[in-house]
Amino acid sequence: MREGIVFDAGRFPRAKIGFLNLATEQTVESDMMGLAPAGVGIHFTRAAIPDEITAENLAGMVDGLAPAAALLAPNAALDVICYACTSGSVVMGEDVVRAELAKGYPTAIPTTLVSGVFAALDALRAKRVVVATPYLDEVNRIEADYMVERGYDVLDIQGLNITLDSEMVRVAPSYIRDFAISVDRPDADAIFVSCGALRTVEVIDEIEAATGKPCVSSNQAMLWHCLRLAGIDDTIDGLGRLFREH
Repeated sequence: MREGIVFDAGRFPRAKIGFLNLATEQTVESDMMGLAPAGVGIHFTRAAIPDEITAENLAGMVDGLAPAAALLAPNAALDVICYACTSGSVVMGEDVVRAELAKGYPTAIPTTLVSGVFAALDALRAKRVVVATPYLDEVNRIEADYMVERGYDVLDIQGLNITLDSEMVRVAPSYIRDFAISVDRPDADAIFVSCGALRTVEVIDEIEAATGKPCVSSNQAMLWHCLRLAGIDDTIDGLGRLFREH
């Protein structure tokens, strides 16, 4: 190496976060890259899955998690590594996913998207929730049962019965907004819009303004949780009560 080279802390001196995406994913990367605070590195890897988002296909991802995690910027000293899929987190289970991530990248804090959702709901003191999803009924049932097991009262869960990930990414934000508002109930503490493929981050403030209650979305909660795990406590405008107050 040449003598006298000047090094600094690099482009991301505050923290580095890695996300393990579905092979078919088209929304998470742009959301994370566009919303992350300055000085926080965002890195990605992918694991194989067909375009059909079924319980069987989500469960089949498990063997690919550790190998994919091992390829995720192994020389970058990531602070946090997160499996970036809501439905996959509940189908495989958080403990299983975290264990596989730790196998592949043992030096980073392992977490899942749905773990971020639960942390967000807890921060907002929201136990009674309504849930809007793009999923098939079979996936909705698994997600609702999973949330109930963890102490949440799922007042209602409604899905769009979309099978393909490539169609979920094309649901218009204005439709997501109206859909989320339509599932609200007076006794709900919060509205949860589930799925990293949906472009919900664009309409969170509109949903909250219309309903008067917090809206938690998959990518908003995932980013918030990963930042907090990495020791970053920045507020971010446009991402609802969660980022303003917690």
